Amino acid sequence: MELNNFYLQKPFRKSPVVLTGLFLLMSMALLFLSVRVLDPGRSRARAPYLTPPEMQHFAFGAKEQMADGLWLRALQDFDYCEQKAKDKTCREGGWVYRMLDLITDLAPSFRMPYATGGLALTVLVNDIAGASRFFDKAVKAFPEDPAILMRAAYQALYEEKNRMKAASLMEKAAQHGAPPWYYMLAMRLAKEDGDQVFGDALIAHLEHEPRSDPLLVEALKKRLSEIKTKPPGASN
Repeated sequence: MELNNFYLQKPFRKSPVVLTGLFLLMSMALLFLSVRVLDPGRSRARAPYLTPPEMQHFAFGAKEQMADGLWLRALQDFDYCEQKAKDKTCREGGWVYRMLDLITDLAPSFRMPYATGGLALTVLVNDIAGASRFFDKAVKAFPEDPAILMRAAYQALYEEKNRMKAASLMEKAAQHGAPPWYYMLAMRLAKEDGDQVFGDALIAHLEHEPRSDPLLVEALKKRLSEIKTKPPGASN
């Protein structure tokens, strides 16, 4: 009782002015610290923190929620490349690839990382080998998704230089709901005269998809333009 009475007699409990002043002082101190810590102008390493794959064993029934959080984090550095190789490609299996791999391990039915991650690895990060592995994983997880099959076909045709694989993926896309002309495009890819048509079709598809990332679409346009202007036999 005596302690309670003493607490009630404290000056800041009686004076709203003192209480408001303390609140403003603390707010200014926190704002100052935030500016010092988060100031984008100060020098610091850009390398994002990599969540270890073992983290999935500590999800305790919240794997999908963990995957959502990691996906939002990955989007912030979707074009990050730790180390570029001499041919301008990124080191295989870098940060973006490992984040996407972990996210899809946590939530195998999470379509969005599969639908956008492979293209991001190819045209934003330049991790060609990582993109091929991730596209294979995406096709295995969504074997009847025309959009994913079409994007995997892009990787097979332009990056892996595997026409038959690309044609097979386009044929599967046609079998699972894609427009009938996909069959004809698959035949043209197999006959080595469908490159131009396929690239234009992929761009048109992405431009009409409501949730397509404009940055990704522009990067893909640039990538296709570079590929089409290179002389035969030149490396990517």
